[in-house]
Amino acid sequence: MTQTRRHFLVTTAAAAGAITILPYAARAAAHASDMFETAGGPIKVHPVAHASFVMETPVGTIYVDPVGEPAQYGDFPDADLILITHEHGDHYNADTLAVLAKENTQIITNPAVFGLLAEGVKTNASEVANGETATFSDLKIEAIPAYNITQERKNFHPQGRDNGYVLNFEGFRVYISGDTEDVPEMRSLTDIDLAFVCMNLPFTMDANAAASAVSEFAPTYVYPYHYRGRDNGTQDPDEFAKMLGGDTEVRMGSWYS
Repeated sequence: MTQTRRHFLVTTAAAAGAITILPYAARAAAHASDMFETAGGPIKVHPVAHASFVMETPVGTIYVDPVGEPAQYGDFPDADLILITHEHGDHYNADTLAVLAKENTQIITNPAVFGLLAEGVKTNASEVANGETATFSDLKIEAIPAYNITQERKNFHPQGRDNGYVLNFEGFRVYISGDTEDVPEMRSLTDIDLAFVCMNLPFTMDANAAASAVSEFAPTYVYPYHYRGRDNGTQDPDEFAKMLGGDTEVRMGSWYS
C-alpha cells in the first residue's frame, strides 16, 4: 500500500465535503452512510441491518449478505454484484435474492450456498472456496476462511465451509468477516483499509476477542456489525471501541435502527 493509506477522507453522506463524526446514537437515528475516498474513486457504505450492507464502489454496487424485505434496498442502485458468505438465514435468503438479483447481477458465494441456488439465479453465480480468488470487473476478491475455534461453537461455523472476503479496490482493501471467531487467517491480514467485523454470542466471538484481533491486523477503519446475539450474547460496539488498541478508527452504522 502507498503512504496515503491512512489519509483517506471519510465523510457522512449528510455532510459531503466535510469530515463529520457523530455519536453512535445520532448516526443511527440519521441512517448515516460513510464515504471513503480511494485512489480509484469513492466508496459509499450503507449499513442495512445486522450483517447486510450495500457499497457503492468504482466497479459497481455491491450487496453483501442481503436478507430481509427487498424494500429495504429500494433506495439503493440495483446490485451489480452480490456477495454471500454462508447459508444461515441472517446471511442468505433465497426469496430475497430472487428479487434483488437482476438480469445482469453477478453473484459470488461459498460452495455450500452455490449448491442451494435456484437454477435461474445460478446462471450468473460462481463459487469460491476458502483460500481461492474470484474476479468481478477489475476487482480481485479473496475468500478468507470464516469459522469457529471454540469447541462448543464449532457446530455453528465449521472450518472450511464459510467465507469472509477481502475486496482489492485500487489502493484500498476491504475485509468482510462473515461469521467467524478471531481465527489466525483474520489476525494475519495485512494492509486492510476498511473492515467489517462480527461479534455476538454464542455464534461468533465476544467484543473482547474481536477487539484483540482487530488490534492485531490494524485496519484503518472498522465497522463492528452482526452484534446482536442470543441468551444475553449481544455485544456492545461502544465497549468494543474502548478496548481497541492502535490507530484504527471505529465507524458505527445504523444496523438495528
